[in-house]
Amino acid sequence: MITTTSSVIDFEKAERDFHFLLLCFQEVLHDLGEHELAEHLPWHNGGLPLERYPNSERALQAFSIFFQLLNMAEENSAAQNRRMLEAEQGLGHLTGLWGRTLLRFRERGITEQEICQLLPEVSIDAVLTAHPTEAKRKTVLEQHRQLYLLLVQRENQMWTPLEKLDIRNEIKVVMERLWRTGEILFEKPEVADERRNVIHYLFNIFPEVLPMLDKRLMQAWRDAGFDSSNLSDPRNLPRLRFGSWVGGDRDGHPLVTANVTKETLGDMRRSALTLVLRHLRELASKLSFCERLQTPGKELQQRIDTLCLKLGETSQEAIQRNRHEPWRQFLNLMIASLPLETPISGNNTALYGSSKELLEDLSLLRRSLLDVGAQHIADTEVAPVYRIVQTFGFHLGALDIRQNSHVHDLALSQLMAASGLNGHDFLEWDEPERRAFLDRELLSPRPFTHPDMKVGAEADAVLACYKVLLNHCKEHGTGGIGSLIVSMTRNASDLLTIYLFAREVGLMTPAGDGDACILPVVPLFETIEDLEKSPAILEEFLSHPVTQRSLEYRRKLAGKTKAVQEVMIG
Repeated sequence: MITTTSSVIDFEKAERDFHFLLLCFQEVLHDLGEHELAEHLPWHNGGLPLERYPNSERALQAFSIFFQLLNMAEENSAAQNRRMLEAEQGLGHLTGLWGRTLLRFRERGITEQEICQLLPEVSIDAVLTAHPTEAKRKTVLEQHRQLYLLLVQRENQMWTPLEKLDIRNEIKVVMERLWRTGEILFEKPEVADERRNVIHYLFNIFPEVLPMLDKRLMQAWRDAGFDSSNLSDPRNLPRLRFGSWVGGDRDGHPLVTANVTKETLGDMRRSALTLVLRHLRELASKLSFCERLQTPGKELQQRIDTLCLKLGETSQEAIQRNRHEPWRQFLNLMIASLPLETPISGNNTALYGSSKELLEDLSLLRRSLLDVGAQHIADTEVAPVYRIVQTFGFHLGALDIRQNSHVHDLALSQLMAASGLNGHDFLEWDEPERRAFLDRELLSPRPFTHPDMKVGAEADAVLACYKVLLNHCKEHGTGGIGSLIVSMTRNASDLLTIYLFAREVGLMTPAGDGDACILPVVPLFETIEDLEKSPAILEEFLSHPVTQRSLEYRRKLAGKTKAVQEVMIG
């Protein structure tokens, strides 16, 4: 029944784990009176056709749980087998992991100093592109997670027979809860269901995995014979960032409206700030250092005074709560400075304007602990919180906005018609004619239409979305927004058209001798013909003055040494 072909999986163990889980599930079904289902699951007696079951709805649910249990058994087997191989043959045995990579670098003569310089430049961006039919209820996801953790818990060889029985009973309780909850969606999933699905992973799962990844890098670093102190500062580690298409991908998805995008950006931001708040509170509970036993440095005390001055009366509770514990007081002030409900824009300059400001305070906190000799606490307690803020910021993940080039053609045609031009001509023009028109238009800062003017379905939808992006950028900065992706990119004009939409709503900003787009425009090449043309398309796009100004503007904003243009292929 185990069908995975991965060489990492111990198939015999996966079979044993699956057999154990299936027996537990069988017992649950028998206890609930589902005897026929229990005896004719696919693994037993070959199963039965769905129409043979008295309740096909329940049969579908049983089959769904059946395959989830199969996945759990395979995943656990792969994880445990990797642990065994690592324990027996070392961190450098498995390909694709830090241990093997660092050993290969060392063998090729790349020095530790060179690797240290490169690591902070490494950036991995993982983007979630869930499909509506894959959305699961948050309650179901949480129970799947609990089942898997209980399966992992069984791996401990120290359990007594009674403790093993207790774990087995817990597994059955979760299975019964899952059965009574119901996995199958009886209504068409909405974007909100997808959004909850994505936020579940970004909020609950990935933050737990992040410190594990950092620990594995540190272990591999030491195993390669390198000095671990070079990685103790979290600013020296590779960057990991997350993104999402859910709520922003409107290519063929008419339910993704401007309002849906606005709700998604709001939900992501609130979840991110809740995540940061939780970790800061946990950190504050651990740093109960008394000033009588160690003296806080001048830099820390000055920053405390500055925050108290900025926060005014709000700071009094933070200061009074933990008297004689300056490190805790500092964290209380950091928590009070989180923009939990107030937009960045406006007159409230007391709150953090961006996660970068919070990272600066966390760096100061770390330095103050190092000054009093608390290196272990700085590395173990503060660095992981720094990494959470560095990775998830105040936005959790960057939301990409994707639309098809054909929709953009229709939208621009409607804008032209509304301004008195013959919009139908644009749809008929060849690429040189389109380029000539776009180049002329991009020399001017004037928009096509007046604010709130209705010009056509496609144009209204595109501009409504871009207005949402503009408002979010004004209130919270650009960190929560990813790229403006043009699917089915066929020519450079498909990309340059986006600048006109950005100009229309105010997403352009003065830069150098013209305007720059504050959000990145990204091509998505999807056909063989377009892929073959892509080098020429990119060369033409990158050589355009607006693109060059936009890349330089965002480079300076990000504090990078080089400008970066993202390209997608599919």
